[in-house]
Amino acid sequence: MAVIKIISLRAHNFKAHRDLTVEFGDTTQITGDNAQGKSSILEVLTWTLYGTDTLGSKLDPTPTNYSYDHIHAETLLDIDGKQVLLGRGIEKGKTTYYINEVPSKAGDFDEIVKSLFDKDLFLSLYNPSYFFTLHWSTQRDLLLRYVTPVSNKEVFAEMSRTSPEQKIKDIVLNPQAAKLAELVKKHTLDQLGEIHKKNKNDKDTAYKRAQGRTEALVDQLQKLPDAPEDIEAVKAEDAALLEQIKALEVQTDLAGETNRKRTVLESTIQSLQRQIAQAKDNYMRVYNEPIEDHCPACKRPLDAESVDAVTADKDRRKEELRNAHQKLINERKELETQLAKIEPVDVSEQNARIRELEQQRDRRADIIAAHKARQGMQVDLDKARADEAETLTSRNDSIFVLDAIKAFDAKEAELQAAKVQSLFTTLSISLFKDQKNGERKPDFVIEMDGKAYPLLSLSESVRAGLELREVLSNQSGVIAPVAVDNSESVFKIKQPSGQLILVKAVEDAPLTIESGEAA
Repeated sequence: MAVIKIISLRAHNFKAHRDLTVEFGDTTQITGDNAQGKSSILEVLTWTLYGTDTLGSKLDPTPTNYSYDHIHAETLLDIDGKQVLLGRGIEKGKTTYYINEVPSKAGDFDEIVKSLFDKDLFLSLYNPSYFFTLHWSTQRDLLLRYVTPVSNKEVFAEMSRTSPEQKIKDIVLNPQAAKLAELVKKHTLDQLGEIHKKNKNDKDTAYKRAQGRTEALVDQLQKLPDAPEDIEAVKAEDAALLEQIKALEVQTDLAGETNRKRTVLESTIQSLQRQIAQAKDNYMRVYNEPIEDHCPACKRPLDAESVDAVTADKDRRKEELRNAHQKLINERKELETQLAKIEPVDVSEQNARIRELEQQRDRRADIIAAHKARQGMQVDLDKARADEAETLTSRNDSIFVLDAIKAFDAKEAELQAAKVQSLFTTLSISLFKDQKNGERKPDFVIEMDGKAYPLLSLSESVRAGLELREVLSNQSGVIAPVAVDNSESVFKIKQPSGQLILVKAVEDAPLTIESGEAA
């Protein structure tokens, strides 16, 4: 608990006050007619600290109805038993700062003030009207800053409550609360929201792709031939056909060897026949050669001995050619004898049968290949369906978590609003605004008797401000002075926490300041 008290303040050439000194007690009453400078006394403190009036607006304290040399204001504060004297002045158009009467730099002065108390909180406690000049989001943040947030555990329990009479210990967490209770062990709710929003968006896209993949595979599978009732029987038939083909090929291979032998013999015989014809031609050429009786070169007649020699040479050559011719004839006859012994084998029937069997195998091969393709595609389809299901499960899980977070936020808002409302007696506080989409948006509205603050009378607005600043004081643990201007408009003011400064307008009365102890 921090206690802030104003011990005294002094002002020199501050607006209407040439020289002013005020000593404060638990209760200080400032009275006088209008234009006596009553409200200016309240501004000495705020201008010293912040250079503003009591509503936080920039303030120029320059006197307008008399000449002056310089402006100076100082306030002696007691904060938790320690006193600090803060001063601000204007000399030759330049702002001056003092800490315990020692001239200071603006930055050092501001740091000291910031270290003492929060500006918005202090001004809200000091002037009950200040809070209502803030933007609604700042008002909301300032109030919630000092209200203990509802714990996750409490929200989980209230999310799962099935009847108002249930005790906390008897509440069993519903699926949404149980899921969040497990997840918040590793991540904050904000992190979970981001994680599952991204995952949902990613899985939305991935799920569409997975559906497309599954549909494409189903379409391809349907275009394949129907699967046989018994693929093993088809494979057995194919194996049997192969055995038949192999048996026939053994026969054709044997027949082929015989026919190859005949072919070789026939080819050799044909070659010998050509050689025989050539040998005959060679013989007849020598046979028809004439026996010349003179020398072909010199044309001189040959003697009888020479003619006999030529004749003998011709006869020798004729004999050699006749023998060669006969030898070829004998070889041909031998081969013709061998050929006659080898009967040709006709395998056209076997080859036709082999082609027929291979066609039957081709049809079965198509069935087996289609079955294999169907099996592979079925594996792909099963995997695609598993991926699709996994993607959908992940997507639905994220939707479940996001819905759970939405339910958590709604319940937390409800509990927080109830907790805040319980702090007030006459004021109604609204922290959220319902949207058309069913969601709740942060908001901040203060009402008294169903009327918003701007519609309150002066007396009502003062009472509203006093009640709110008491809540702020109690929740923040800061006790500070409170100044009530125009206090004559309020019938009765309850002694608040902290010093009470009452400013009252009294017709035709001089400025009077009275301080004393609280009643």
